[in-house]
Amino acid sequence: MGVDGLKFNYYGDRSDMNVQPEIDVRRADERFATKISWLDSKHSFSFGRHHDPRNIHHGVLLVNNDDVVKPGSGFETHPHRDMEIVTWVLRGALVHQDSEGHNGIIYPGLAQRMSAGTGILHSEKNDHRPTPETRPTEPLHFVQMWVVPDEAGISPGYEQLEVQDELLRGGLVTVASGMARHEDRSAIRIKNKYAALHAARLLPGQHVELPEAPFLHLFVPRGEVTLEGAGDLGEGDAVRLTATGGQRVTATEPAELLIWEMHATIAV
Repeated sequence: MGVDGLKFNYYGDRSDMNVQPEIDVRRADERFATKISWLDSKHSFSFGRHHDPRNIHHGVLLVNNDDVVKPGSGFETHPHRDMEIVTWVLRGALVHQDSEGHNGIIYPGLAQRMSAGTGILHSEKNDHRPTPETRPTEPLHFVQMWVVPDEAGISPGYEQLEVQDELLRGGLVTVASGMARHEDRSAIRIKNKYAALHAARLLPGQHVELPEAPFLHLFVPRGEVTLEGAGDLGEGDAVRLTATGGQRVTATEPAELLIWEMHATIAV
């Protein structure tokens, strides 16, 4: 049982699923888009005024927003509730402030998790000033991902983790997880025992293998790669995999990957 009576279908591994493996490629230009004076946002799933009942989630992942924010702008204070929110910055610096007293400057290689729990207010802006006299001059580019928690009404929380050194070593880095098998890793803890986020930063010719899981979501926020069995993927492309895994992902130019491993889906 999850948020407000929301139910999950849990699968220990992909062999538990009585379905055919599926690899569903979603191209960057197929995404919903919100473009206003200070924000260029691309949505992998239904979000805000963009609603498609056939595109609500994959596994327990509800939001995968690819946002570019102009200098000196950003999201003013707004509320969240009962959601695990993970933020990954690709370029620039994101200034976070919330009603629980947390303040943070998130930059590439530093992952952030906010548990909205019983309710939290926060703002996110491209307004980092190394000195009082300076203002940001470059756009802020980040990916924000929302996962449904497996328990409602938890206390709001905040955590950030430096993973830059691990990324430089190559391979998959577990960035955030609620899964028991990742408890001994330095990953940020999220309140969903069925899900984990992995990241990789690859040079041309380098590769990683996808985890084997009932549900996987592969997103390419930067660069180009080739996915075994699916072909070339470019910046902004995503793949939703069901009842599969183990495929090799190889960079054809410098690339970054964000991979959600999920062992449950929202029951409909």
